[in-house]
Amino acid sequence: MRNQEHVAEIERVMRGQATGRDGVVLDSWRRCVETYKLDPARPSPAHIVTEAELRSHREQSERLIAIARSGLEALFRQVSGQSYVLLMADAQGVTVDSLGKPQDQEALREAGLYLGSDWSEHRAGTCAVGSCLVTGEAVTIHQTDHFDLHHTPLSCTAAPIFDISGKLSAVLDLSLLRSPQAKASQNLAMNLVCAAARRAEMANLMAMTRREWVLRLSASPEFLEVDPEAAIALDGSGRIIGLTHAAQQVLGGADGDLMGQRLDRLMEIGIDDLPELMRGRPTEERVIRLRDGRALFGHAIAPQVPRVARSAGAVLPGGLSSLAGPDPAMQHVLSRAAKLARTQIPLLLAGETGTGKQRLARAIHMCDPQPRPFVALDCAGADPAAIDALRPQAEVQGTLFLQGADDLSPAGQAAVLRLLGDAKLRVIASAREDLAAMTRQGAFRGDLFFRIAGVALHLPPLRLRQDFDWLLERLLRSRNPDGLRLTPAARAELQSRVWPGNLRELASALEVAVSLSEGGTIDIGDLPDPVLAQPAAETAGSLESVLDACGWNMAQVARRLGVNRSTIMRRVKRAGLAPPQ
Repeated sequence: MRNQEHVAEIERVMRGQATGRDGVVLDSWRRCVETYKLDPARPSPAHIVTEAELRSHREQSERLIAIARSGLEALFRQVSGQSYVLLMADAQGVTVDSLGKPQDQEALREAGLYLGSDWSEHRAGTCAVGSCLVTGEAVTIHQTDHFDLHHTPLSCTAAPIFDISGKLSAVLDLSLLRSPQAKASQNLAMNLVCAAARRAEMANLMAMTRREWVLRLSASPEFLEVDPEAAIALDGSGRIIGLTHAAQQVLGGADGDLMGQRLDRLMEIGIDDLPELMRGRPTEERVIRLRDGRALFGHAIAPQVPRVARSAGAVLPGGLSSLAGPDPAMQHVLSRAAKLARTQIPLLLAGETGTGKQRLARAIHMCDPQPRPFVALDCAGADPAAIDALRPQAEVQGTLFLQGADDLSPAGQAAVLRLLGDAKLRVIASAREDLAAMTRQGAFRGDLFFRIAGVALHLPPLRLRQDFDWLLERLLRSRNPDGLRLTPAARAELQSRVWPGNLRELASALEVAVSLSEGGTIDIGDLPDPVLAQPAAETAGSLESVLDACGWNMAQVARRLGVNRSTIMRRVKRAGLAPPQ
């Protein structure tokens, strides 16, 4: 289009006459005339900021430039044969990074496709970077879509880059000095620049939230681990502390309004479920249901800087960090598990029903950074044929979890022993009963026992755990999207119970209470009755454990053991026990 025709078309737009331009271009043209008072008849050379100004802009964008640089170089290699130039502009529209052919540098500088060029709309008129900054959307401004005559030879495609709080922080632009083809010829450029911007946001999120959980999301299991579409970062309580722009769109929130929201309000999972979505489990099994009924696939990445256990001082990698609060016994178990996780030593997880043995087994397995299989065998009723059928899976490296090894029949024990003969799988077994005692009594094969019990880790029952309140809050949050709170009476009642079903029983009781509650709180009347009678403490050692678990609250100990407070006082005096100093 000749210069006179271009100016005439802009004038027709200002008179309210329709043209074939899209709405983004027309709106920008109006802003250029009405707001910025730009004249389309006067070509304006590209404005390049001073070296001092450029240095200031680059310093403010230094971290993002470093994070995005490898991705930009990969994109430029894809398009360098087609004479494209790649720019990254900051939130003010100033180009802070660029990639172009050395032989084109003079022409690129003259066109403004160069470091330090200011592409803000009020300075350059209608352009891809400026329009992208205004709209927050990816856009192609092709040749005479540009307002300024100086830029009409260009074809520019730009996509926004948002920071982890949802604020637009940069623009990625892919431009041609000359494009003899129609605007539709830039569809590929649009796809490439949008994908590069999305990956830059992903890299930025991962770099900024190394100490926290990250949940990456994809509509397809095939791309879940290699090129996910969106991601959110979560603090220890399961609240969103960062996200990519695509996550904002996928989860249906407006800009910024998902920050601080709990994961379980958006999805049918909580922070404690994230270890189940780590590598080692097939991607097609990592399905996440959103509260609106949609389904996505999830890949959880544990904090990259391990957290320190509060009591034992051991570092807890991956999912181990979310299994316990300030309980010395559990922290000791988790500390040992962390040290043993990368070995091939067979582990026996011992503890009452519902103490979290399977969850611990999977967390240990997830400490391996390689995506190896986790094969679970429910030993209760497992016949030799079912066990023998696992042989192909046992020939690859991974983990074999023998759930309830004490339930194996003699024939089942023989079948498992045959399976382990040539297996490459690392064995983790669980048992409710004392497997060593069963072996001594001849009820369990000694040769199998020593194959699966290299180290025994004993999980304490819930009634003896000192992190009961920590567990109570986490379990309540994961089953309570409406934020119901426990009344003091309901909390005291839960604290006083023995919990023979342990964590499983507590979780079930909370689900019932949430369902029965009719107000904003869970009161004592909403709690289900205990399912089993309370056993009494028989030794000074077990009494002291209950005292420690209850913080030496005599009334709470009495309720938990089903006796009078005076009885507890007599037992404490008779045993010579004293509270810790």
